[in-house]
Amino acid sequence: MSNEMKRLLLLVLIVSSTAFSQGIEFRKERYAEVLKMAKEQNKLVFIDIYTSWCGPCKMVAPVLEELAAEYDGQIYVYKVNTEQEQELAALFNIRSIPSFLFIPMNDKPQMAMGAMPKSSFKEAIDGVLLKK
Repeated sequence: MSNEMKRLLLLVLIVSSTAFSQGIEFRKERYAEVLKMAKEQNKLVFIDIYTSWCGPCKMVAPVLEELAAEYDGQIYVYKVNTEQEQELAALFNIRSIPSFLFIPMNDKPQMAMGAMPKSSFKEAIDGVLLKK
């Protein structure tokens, strides 16, 4: 699968997720609206791929909520529940949860797996998404 195709599929993944602080609920059928909004607002995307029964997922959830608030206006922070979106999890070959996708506007998406401390998330957001 080409990198461009992977990027497009990652963008489709966005639509099936639920936002933290932005208060936007995403489902597959809303993808056109979501993509238009992200492009118009020039926001970058951070996606948390989780399940409801995952201990490490529950552990990082409050950290991600804090990050969504701290980076409000700069990035969108979304959640994708693999129990509800099994098709997307399979499509992206998700083998470990939690997994995190960082999708910069004009660069290749990057994935991280496993629970991380807040400082590691901030480093990834600043370095991969915001290019600070």
